Amino acid sequence: MSDITEFERRITAALERIGLGLGGLERIDPDRPEPGELEGLREALESERSANAQLNERVKAIRERQETQVARLDRRAHEMTERAETLEAEVERLRAVNARLRETSAALRAANAEGLGDAAAIDAAMAAELASLEVLRAGDRAELEAIIADLRPLAEGGASHA
Repeated sequence: MSDITEFERRITAALERIGLGLGGLERIDPDRPEPGELEGLREALESERSANAQLNERVKAIRERQETQVARLDRRAHEMTERAETLEAEVERLRAVNARLRETSAALRAANAEGLGDAAAIDAAMAAELASLEVLRAGDRAELEAIIADLRPLAEGGASHA
């Protein structure tokens, strides 16, 4: 029986030593931060979360501005394309009219050279050809003015950045 009592005492002593050892291990654990350090880490985490939220808001604002600018540029490109197509069609039409008038004038001059021509018809054809050339020139001028109007803001913007 005395052996059992001795075993109990030894087991109790061993359990006490194990308990003290575990208590020491908790304090020695390198992965476990101190309470003050833990509070500092929580504050740093909260600070990083706040900074991350601010950055996300900035990214969102930049993305919205970018989408707005892209939409504006797309709209402007569409308008310029339509304007260019319209001007191109007008120039093509004027060139066709001008070509027909030249043919008419050439035919009238040939008829006049053979003595069959009508001076009034020749004069009318020449006047029409001149009017056609004036309209063509006006169309070219309008096209150039449109190009200059589009380039002017770019030139003024470039001058302010220089």
